[in-house]
Amino acid sequence: MRQDQIPAAVRIIKREIRQWQEPVVGVVARTSNRDPFCILISCLLSLRTKDKTTAEASARLFALAQTPEVMMTLRLRTIERAIYPVGFYRTKARAIHQICRRLLQAYEGVVPDSIEELLTLSGVGRKTANLVVTVGYGKPGICVDIHVHRISNRWGLIQTKTPDKTEEALRQTLPPRYWMTFNDLLVPYGQNLCQPVSPFCSRCKVIQFCDRVGVTKSR
Repeated sequence: MRQDQIPAAVRIIKREIRQWQEPVVGVVARTSNRDPFCILISCLLSLRTKDKTTAEASARLFALAQTPEVMMTLRLRTIERAIYPVGFYRTKARAIHQICRRLLQAYEGVVPDSIEELLTLSGVGRKTANLVVTVGYGKPGICVDIHVHRISNRWGLIQTKTPDKTEEALRQTLPPRYWMTFNDLLVPYGQNLCQPVSPFCSRCKVIQFCDRVGVTKSR
Protein backbone atom coordinates (compact mmCIF):
# COMPACT_ATOMS: atom_id res chain seq x y z
CA MET A 1 0.00 0.00 0.00
CA ARG A 2 1.23 3.45 -0.89
CA GLN A 3 0.76 6.43 1.40
CA ASP A 4 -1.55 8.11 -1.10
CA GLN A 5 -3.87 5.07 -0.92
CA ILE A 6 -4.43 5.35 2.84
CA PRO A 7 -7.44 7.73 2.64
CA ALA A 8 -9.33 5.40 0.28
CA ALA A 9 -8.55 2.35 2.43
CA VAL A 10 -9.70 4.14 5.59
CA ARG A 11 -12.99 5.19 3.98
CA ILE A 12 -13.70 1.59 2.95
CA ILE A 13 -12.85 0.15 6.37
CA LYS A 14 -15.05 2.73 8.13
CA ARG A 15 -18.01 1.42 6.13
CA GLU A 16 -17.12 -2.23 6.53
CA ILE A 17 -16.73 -2.32 10.31
CA ARG A 18 -20.30 -1.13 10.87
CA GLN A 19 -21.41 -4.75 10.44
CA TRP A 20 -19.29 -5.98 13.36
CA GLN A 21 -19.42 -5.56 17.11
CA GLU A 22 -17.60 -2.56 18.54
CA PRO A 23 -14.37 -3.45 20.42
CA VAL A 24 -14.89 -3.65 24.17
CA VAL A 25 -12.68 -0.73 25.13
CA GLY A 26 -14.67 1.46 22.76
CA VAL A 27 -17.87 0.35 24.46
CA VAL A 28 -16.41 1.14 27.89
CA ALA A 29 -15.26 4.55 26.66
CA ARG A 30 -18.71 5.39 25.32
CA THR A 31 -20.66 4.13 28.33
CA SER A 32 -18.30 5.80 30.84
CA ASN A 33 -18.32 9.15 29.03
CA ARG A 34 -14.69 8.54 28.06
CA ASP A 35 -13.52 8.29 31.65
CA PRO A 36 -9.72 7.78 31.54
CA PHE A 37 -9.72 5.54 34.62
CA CYS A 38 -12.35 3.15 33.24
CA ILE A 39 -10.56 3.09 29.88
CA LEU A 40 -7.23 2.36 31.59
CA ILE A 41 -8.58 -0.50 33.69
CA SER A 42 -10.65 -2.07 30.89
CA CYS A 43 -7.65 -1.96 28.56
CA LEU A 44 -5.54 -3.67 31.22
CA LEU A 45 -8.20 -6.38 31.57
CA SER A 46 -8.38 -6.85 27.78
CA LEU A 47 -4.74 -7.91 27.41
CA ARG A 48 -4.65 -11.54 26.22
CA THR A 49 -8.40 -11.82 26.80
CA LYS A 50 -11.34 -12.07 24.40
CA ASP A 51 -13.64 -9.08 24.13
CA LYS A 52 -16.71 -10.85 25.52
CA THR A 53 -14.84 -11.91 28.65
CA THR A 54 -13.34 -8.43 29.06
CA ALA A 55 -16.74 -6.77 28.70
CA GLU A 56 -18.33 -8.98 31.34
CA ALA A 57 -15.39 -8.60 33.74
CA SER A 58 -15.31 -4.81 33.28
CA ALA A 59 -19.03 -4.57 34.01
CA ARG A 60 -18.69 -6.61 37.21
CA LEU A 61 -15.69 -4.62 38.41
CA PHE A 62 -17.11 -1.18 37.61
CA ALA A 63 -20.32 -2.10 39.40
CA LEU A 64 -18.13 -2.24 42.51
CA ALA A 65 -15.81 0.71 41.87
CA GLN A 66 -15.22 3.35 39.19
CA THR A 67 -12.57 5.49 40.88
CA PRO A 68 -9.12 4.78 42.34
CA GLU A 69 -10.37 5.81 45.79
CA VAL A 70 -13.18 3.27 45.86
CA MET A 71 -11.14 0.59 44.09
CA MET A 72 -8.52 0.74 46.84
CA THR A 73 -11.19 -0.11 49.41
CA LEU A 74 -11.80 -3.45 47.70
CA ARG A 75 -9.90 -6.49 48.88
CA LEU A 76 -7.60 -8.08 46.34
CA ARG A 77 -9.69 -11.26 46.43
CA THR A 78 -12.81 -9.25 45.63
CA ILE A 79 -11.18 -7.80 42.52
CA GLU A 80 -9.96 -11.24 41.48
CA ARG A 81 -13.47 -12.68 41.74
CA ALA A 82 -14.94 -9.75 39.79
CA ILE A 83 -12.54 -9.99 36.85
CA TYR A 84 -12.21 -13.78 36.61
CA PRO A 85 -11.76 -15.41 34.06
CA VAL A 86 -9.71 -12.74 32.24
CA GLY A 87 -6.21 -13.88 31.41
CA PHE A 88 -3.74 -13.60 34.31
CA TYR A 89 -6.55 -12.32 36.53
CA ARG A 90 -4.52 -12.55 39.75
CA THR A 91 -1.63 -10.57 38.25
CA LYS A 92 -4.06 -7.99 36.87
CA ALA A 93 -5.85 -7.64 40.21
CA ARG A 94 -2.52 -6.81 41.88
CA ALA A 95 -1.70 -4.38 39.06
CA ILE A 96 -5.05 -2.63 39.54
CA HIS A 97 -4.31 -2.12 43.24
CA GLN A 98 -0.80 -0.86 42.45
CA ILE A 99 -2.10 1.50 39.77
CA CYS A 100 -4.74 2.94 42.09
CA ARG A 101 -2.22 3.40 44.91
CA ARG A 102 0.17 5.29 42.63
CA LEU A 103 -2.63 7.42 41.16
CA LEU A 104 -3.66 8.46 44.66
CA GLN A 105 -0.11 9.05 45.88
CA ALA A 106 1.34 10.82 42.85
CA TYR A 107 -1.58 12.23 40.86
CA GLU A 108 -4.33 12.97 43.40
CA GLY A 109 -6.38 10.14 41.92
CA VAL A 110 -6.32 11.52 38.37
CA VAL A 111 -5.05 9.37 35.50
CA PRO A 112 -2.13 11.22 33.83
CA ASP A 113 -2.59 12.36 30.24
CA SER A 114 0.94 11.74 28.93
CA ILE A 115 2.28 8.48 27.53
CA GLU A 116 5.52 8.84 29.49
CA GLU A 117 3.74 9.10 32.85
CA LEU A 118 1.27 6.35 32.04
CA LEU A 119 4.16 4.00 31.29
CA THR A 120 5.27 4.31 34.91
CA LEU A 121 2.07 2.60 36.08
CA SER A 122 2.12 -1.12 36.85
CA GLY A 123 1.22 -3.31 33.87
CA VAL A 124 0.84 -0.39 31.45
CA GLY A 125 2.59 -0.69 28.09
CA ARG A 126 2.60 1.57 25.07
CA LYS A 127 -0.64 0.12 23.65
CA THR A 128 -2.57 0.89 26.83
CA ALA A 129 -0.90 4.28 27.30
CA ASN A 130 -1.72 5.38 23.77
CA LEU A 131 -5.30 4.19 24.12
CA VAL A 132 -5.83 6.19 27.32
CA VAL A 133 -4.29 9.30 25.78
CA THR A 134 -6.28 9.11 22.54
CA VAL A 135 -9.64 7.79 23.72
CA GLY A 136 -9.67 9.18 27.24
CA TYR A 137 -8.10 12.58 26.59
CA GLY A 138 -8.50 13.13 22.85
CA LYS A 139 -4.78 13.77 22.43
CA PRO A 140 -2.65 12.56 19.49
CA GLY A 141 -1.30 9.05 19.73
CA ILE A 142 -1.25 5.77 17.82
CA CYS A 143 -2.46 2.72 19.70
CA VAL A 144 -0.83 -0.35 18.20
CA ASP A 145 -2.17 -3.77 19.14
CA ILE A 146 -1.45 -7.02 17.33
CA HIS A 147 -4.08 -6.32 14.65
CA VAL A 148 -2.68 -2.88 13.80
CA HIS A 149 0.84 -4.35 13.73
CA ARG A 150 -0.15 -7.28 11.52
CA ILE A 151 -2.35 -5.43 9.03
CA SER A 152 -0.03 -2.45 8.59
CA ASN A 153 2.79 -4.84 7.69
CA ARG A 154 0.54 -7.08 5.58
CA TRP A 155 -0.49 -4.06 3.53
CA GLY A 156 3.17 -3.28 2.92
CA LEU A 157 2.66 0.16 4.43
CA ILE A 158 5.55 -0.45 6.85
CA GLN A 159 8.12 -3.16 7.55
CA THR A 160 8.53 -3.79 11.29
CA LYS A 161 9.05 -6.71 13.65
CA THR A 162 7.33 -5.50 16.85
CA PRO A 163 4.30 -3.38 17.81
CA ASP A 164 6.58 -0.74 19.36
CA LYS A 165 8.51 -0.44 16.09
CA THR A 166 5.19 -0.30 14.25
CA GLU A 167 4.12 2.67 16.35
CA GLU A 168 7.38 4.45 15.50
CA ALA A 169 6.98 3.69 11.78
CA LEU A 170 3.33 4.74 11.66
CA ARG A 171 4.18 8.07 13.28
CA GLN A 172 6.37 8.68 10.21
CA THR A 173 4.00 7.17 7.63
CA LEU A 174 0.40 7.63 8.73
CA PRO A 175 -1.20 11.09 8.29
CA PRO A 176 -1.86 12.57 11.76
CA ARG A 177 -5.60 12.86 11.11
CA TYR A 178 -5.82 9.06 11.24
CA TRP A 179 -3.70 8.48 14.35
CA MET A 180 -6.48 8.49 16.93
CA THR A 181 -8.89 6.23 15.03
CA PHE A 182 -6.51 3.77 13.34
CA ASN A 183 -6.76 1.24 16.16
CA ASP A 184 -10.58 1.50 16.27
CA LEU A 185 -10.69 0.69 12.56
CA LEU A 186 -8.16 -2.11 12.31
CA VAL A 187 -9.08 -4.06 15.45
CA PRO A 188 -12.56 -5.14 14.25
CA TYR A 189 -11.21 -5.55 10.72
CA GLY A 190 -8.47 -7.83 12.02
CA GLN A 191 -10.79 -9.77 14.32
CA ASN A 192 -13.38 -10.49 11.66
CA LEU A 193 -11.77 -10.41 8.22
CA CYS A 194 -8.02 -9.76 8.03
CA GLN A 195 -7.26 -12.59 10.43
CA PRO A 196 -3.76 -13.84 11.32
CA VAL A 197 -4.06 -17.18 9.52
CA SER A 198 -5.94 -17.54 6.25
CA PRO A 199 -7.53 -14.09 6.02
CA PHE A 200 -10.72 -13.58 4.01
CA CYS A 201 -9.01 -11.89 1.07
CA SER A 202 -11.87 -12.80 -1.28
CA ARG A 203 -14.21 -10.63 0.81
CA CYS A 204 -11.76 -7.78 1.46
CA LYS A 205 -12.65 -4.51 -0.23
CA VAL A 206 -9.20 -3.00 0.28
CA ILE A 207 -7.41 -5.88 -1.43
CA GLN A 208 -6.57 -3.64 -4.40
CA PHE A 209 -4.32 -1.63 -2.08
CA CYS A 210 -2.86 -4.58 -0.14
CA ASP A 211 0.55 -6.11 -0.89
CA ARG A 212 -0.50 -9.25 1.04
CA VAL A 213 2.94 -9.49 2.64
CA GLY A 214 3.39 -12.88 4.33
CA VAL A 215 0.01 -14.23 3.20
CA THR A 216 0.52 -17.81 2.02
CA LYS A 217 -3.06 -19.01 2.45
CA SER A 218 -6.32 -17.12 2.25
CA ARG A 219 -10.03 -17.64 1.85
